[in-house]
Amino acid sequence: MIESIRTFLHDNNLDALLVNSTNEFLVEYNRLEENSRYILTGFSGSTGDAVVTADKIFLFVDGRYHIQADNEVNHALVDVVKLQTGETMLSVMKKLFPEKSVLGVISSKNSQRRIEEFLKYFNVKLLDFDPVEKPFDEPEEHIVEALYTGKSSDEKIQILRSKIGSNDAILVTNLEEVSYLFNLRDFTTPYSSKIMKRALITSDEARLFSRNEFEEYKSAISKIEGNIYVDKSTINGRDFQLVGNKAAYFDKSPVMWMKAVKTDEEINHYIESFKKTDMAVRAIRDFIENNDNISEWDIAEQLEKEFIRFGAKGLSFKSIVAKDKNSALAHYSKCSKDEILTDGSLVLIDCGAYYEGGLATDITRVFVKGTPTALQRQVYTTVLKVFLNSFNSSPATGFDIDAKARKIFDENKIDGFVFNHGLGHGIGVSVHEYPPNLSCNELAKVNIEENMCFTIEPGLYNKDFFGVRLENSCYCKGGKIHSFVHMNYEKKLIDYALLNEQEKQWLKDFEVI
Repeated sequence: MIESIRTFLHDNNLDALLVNSTNEFLVEYNRLEENSRYILTGFSGSTGDAVVTADKIFLFVDGRYHIQADNEVNHALVDVVKLQTGETMLSVMKKLFPEKSVLGVISSKNSQRRIEEFLKYFNVKLLDFDPVEKPFDEPEEHIVEALYTGKSSDEKIQILRSKIGSNDAILVTNLEEVSYLFNLRDFTTPYSSKIMKRALITSDEARLFSRNEFEEYKSAISKIEGNIYVDKSTINGRDFQLVGNKAAYFDKSPVMWMKAVKTDEEINHYIESFKKTDMAVRAIRDFIENNDNISEWDIAEQLEKEFIRFGAKGLSFKSIVAKDKNSALAHYSKCSKDEILTDGSLVLIDCGAYYEGGLATDITRVFVKGTPTALQRQVYTTVLKVFLNSFNSSPATGFDIDAKARKIFDENKIDGFVFNHGLGHGIGVSVHEYPPNLSCNELAKVNIEENMCFTIEPGLYNKDFFGVRLENSCYCKGGKIHSFVHMNYEKKLIDYALLNEQEKQWLKDFEVI
């Protein structure tokens, strides 16, 4: 595999080849059998790309995956590049590669916006196929009932049509947006409810195109006489080239913002979905308490059974069940049969599911088998303190809430423990959705609006000890933040002496809802 890629580099006069984790729809949770980066490096995280040169393979991962990448790759073949907070893959690539290096980029697996960023520094050679790619299968579809969506597909599409001229079209290639617009879901693909189709919407027609209908899709694009509105951040480079000089842009993607503000019906469906999610997590807590000699793998298997028992169509992502040091990996995904819980073992569980409406739930809780240590209680309570203050803050922007969380962490430092990811993300058809976003990034500087849904998930991690993350999925209603999650916190892990009176009252209020 590696030698064939290097032969490919030589034959195509490339200094480097970008190998992506995504497919042509730029999805975050791509199936591993379609994930070229995984096939190349063995790293199974949901995000992070690789670059191959004549003598090196660089794997770029953010703070969630630093430890996991180290554990999964062959370091004799792969150099793990650990992006720090605020760093981007491109900013680090500029330090590693000479300016105007010839970089091979798969046009179908990178957004047009990303390609344009690469063009500012590299000589980009767009490739029309992926030398690592494997064949794919077409999924099935499921119609979502109006009682879960609040708006019919026709109503949503009509809103879009009001924004374009009679000869214009809107091309939607983002799967979350396509699935949302047409009220369609696919529950056959693991960790996803999205259908895999593009949508072309004109003044009198709304057509869907599967991956196997690419020639029909190209023909339909060519017949549009007016503007074709696209989003450079979600359309891949190959599709953008098809649109050509017909490309036009909205100031804000109308579909992205429409789906970000949930209908009351979607909020109500989420409330019911999280009741079932809470029940599954409570059941797994009891499983941990009442069983000995169980492994991470045993817990993950039982957890999926509990989700199905309480009505889930499938998991919204691969459950994280991480014991002791493994819990310091923010997105640990191994769930090992060899990691057996013993007395004092701390276990972090991050999980979620899809129900009839196809919206992703997301929750993280931390448990201890037996009696916790003083350090476990200190870390857990500090993270809880940050959640309580963030949850009870004004829902202005995600940037503001994240800044408040970091301030409290700074005021309550625990030696060796770090908070190395954003405070939260939007949720919806995908478990990670934008807007909103809660982080220190510029994209978080947007107002959190009524009926927007998002997570608040502070955490502290030390690779030599353990990690604690406490995540609640929330929504904005009546100018306040409300929690979908009502799973209680683990009382034996709370050191009440570390909470002030206001925080104790907030905790009491949260647990009696």
